[in-house]
Amino acid sequence: MASNPVFNRFNDDLSKGRYASIGEPQYGQYATPEQQQRSQYGGAQGYPGAPQQGGPQAYQAPQGGQYGVPQGYPGAPQGYPQGQDPLEQMYQKPSATAVQSRKMTLDDVVAKTLGLFGILIVTGAISWFITTNSQPIGLGLALGGMVVGIILGLVISFKRVVSVPLIVGYAVVEGLFLGAVSQLFNTMWPGVVAQAVLATLCVFVGMFAGWKFGIIRVTERSRKIFGFAIMGYFLFAIANFLLVMTGVLSNPFGVGGSGPLGIVISIIAVGLASYSLAIDFDTIGRGINAGLPEKYSWLMAHGLIVSVVWLYIELLRLFARMRN
Repeated sequence: MASNPVFNRFNDDLSKGRYASIGEPQYGQYATPEQQQRSQYGGAQGYPGAPQQGGPQAYQAPQGGQYGVPQGYPGAPQGYPQGQDPLEQMYQKPSATAVQSRKMTLDDVVAKTLGLFGILIVTGAISWFITTNSQPIGLGLALGGMVVGIILGLVISFKRVVSVPLIVGYAVVEGLFLGAVSQLFNTMWPGVVAQAVLATLCVFVGMFAGWKFGIIRVTERSRKIFGFAIMGYFLFAIANFLLVMTGVLSNPFGVGGSGPLGIVISIIAVGLASYSLAIDFDTIGRGINAGLPEKYSWLMAHGLIVSVVWLYIELLRLFARMRN
């Protein structure tokens, strides 16, 4: 896991105004054609959402004859029961359910994160016991979980709607992957898993405190630099994995092995994963301040899980290299 595309795409969409805040009739890229037309032309004095002065000419119904003038707004055609006029429906005010939907809060994100983390821990424990004394099964679960997890992660990241089943499915798959990988590492380097778990918790708390008190700052410039660094490391990780799988590099860690170069590479990876947490915290704060709907708390929690899993894997590799 070498990047967090969830928050990368979300930050880009948020900066471009593609997410509508709650409590006001804003419509982003998920709007219906009628909502997009209403957003384009704005609202006029008279009734909500009607074209403003200077926009397209408002509908003018024929006067007199069989149409007449009903008891609604002037100029609307007769022949429709009150409240069912197509033009009126087109420009009607968004329903109370759509507008007054509850905003996302920090408690929502924390609750969803703990729920997903609980699923990950349970499936991880199951995978741990399944792979005990069975290296072939462990390798199969590790490789299969990694591939499926990457695919699910990319689908969730670039899917334009929040899919809770996919997010829960990702937590299940990542749990199976982490349990198998942890068992393999613990067999080769006893005690390294406990060290990685403790270090992950400490780094998480430290990064949150540093971000919360302004010690660690996240700016647009740092986001761009981090994005390029992540891209470079991601390409390196893929190349390193292929070299190991094809037998070009005999060392299981790949480039650098367990020597000084390999330890330096792992330290850089841990640093990137750690700063990814700070960006995640900042993104969650931006989403809450933007007044996003409560359903986006699932996406925030998922992105946070992605970063935590990445950090744990990099710490696991670092400690294993140091043990060698």
